[in-house]
Amino acid sequence: MQEINEALKQSRGRKSPAKTPSAGDGIVVVDKPAAKTSAAVVSRIKRLAGVTKAGHAGTLDPFATGVLICPINRATRLSRFFLHGRKKYAGVLRLGTETDTLDRTGRVVCEHRVPDISEQRIRDTVEGFIGPIQQVPPAYSALKHNGVPLYKYARAGTPVEKPPRTVEIHDIRVTQVTLPDIGFEVSCSGGTYIRTLCADIGKALGSGGHLKELIRMESSGFTLEEAAKPEDLEAVGTPADLAPFVIPMAAALRGMPAHVADAALAEKIRHGRQISAMELQAAAADENTGFVKITDNENRLLAVIEKNRDESVYSYCCVFH
Repeated sequence: MQEINEALKQSRGRKSPAKTPSAGDGIVVVDKPAAKTSAAVVSRIKRLAGVTKAGHAGTLDPFATGVLICPINRATRLSRFFLHGRKKYAGVLRLGTETDTLDRTGRVVCEHRVPDISEQRIRDTVEGFIGPIQQVPPAYSALKHNGVPLYKYARAGTPVEKPPRTVEIHDIRVTQVTLPDIGFEVSCSGGTYIRTLCADIGKALGSGGHLKELIRMESSGFTLEEAAKPEDLEAVGTPADLAPFVIPMAAALRGMPAHVADAALAEKIRHGRQISAMELQAAAADENTGFVKITDNENRLLAVIEKNRDESVYSYCCVFH
C-alpha cells in the first residue's frame, strides 16, 4: 500500500509533457515548384508548422508552378473562402497535339498539322472565350464521382464524363505567338480548368492542342511575389522559423468587409447568439457573397458571418473562440 501511495504522489507531481510549439493559425502562401504534387507541399508545410491540420485551396497539377494557398490549424475552416476566389495564370498552349490529360504529361491521342494561322485570328479566337463559358471537367482531374476522383476511373480505363458547368473567364490575352506555341495570361473564376480551356481554344483554331506550361500568378488576391519560395522553406527548421510566412486569419480574408466587435458583441459571439444587421451598421456585407468578418481590437478573427435572405440578421459560417 505504501508503494502505491508513493507512486500516486509521484504521478501527481509529474508535469505534463510540454506542448509542441506550432506556427499558429493562418495561411502560408507557397510558390509550388514543378514536379511536386499539391498534397506533397501541404504535407511539408504541416510538418514545418508543427500542426495536425493543413490543406490547400485549389490544386495545382504536378507540372505546374505558382501560388498555392495552404491554410494551417484552425484556418483550414476558411478554405472555402479561398477556393472559389479569382485566379490568374500565365501559360503556354501548344497547337497540333492532343493528349488524354489535356496537358503535356499525357499520352498523345491525336496529332494535326498546324495551319498557317494569322496572329490576329489567334487573338480574336482566344479573346472570344472571355465571359461565362461552359466547360467539361477533364477526365484526369481530382473532381469526384461517387466519392472517387475522376483520374482513378480514367486510369482504370473507365473514364467518367461529368456534365458541363459554367465558369467565367474574366480576361484572357495572348502574350506571344511562336507557332505551334501560344503564350497567354488569363484571369478566371475558381473551378476553371486551364487544360480544358487550352483544348477548347485548340479546337476552335482547327488544330487541337494541349497545355504545355502553367504558372499560377495569383489566387484570391495573393500573388506570386509574396509567396514563400522553395529556398525560403529550405531554411525553415522549426515552427518559429515558419511563423514569418504565416498570414493571420483576419488578414488572410482580404477584401472581406470587417467589423471590430465591442465587448457586448464578442460575448454574443462566444455564446452563439444571433446577430442583427443593426449591430453591424459600420460594415456593409460583401455585395456578392454577404460575408462579414468580425475581429477583436487586436485584429484577431472571432467569426465569419453571412447575411440571411431577409437581410435583417446574420448566420454564423465559422466561429473562433
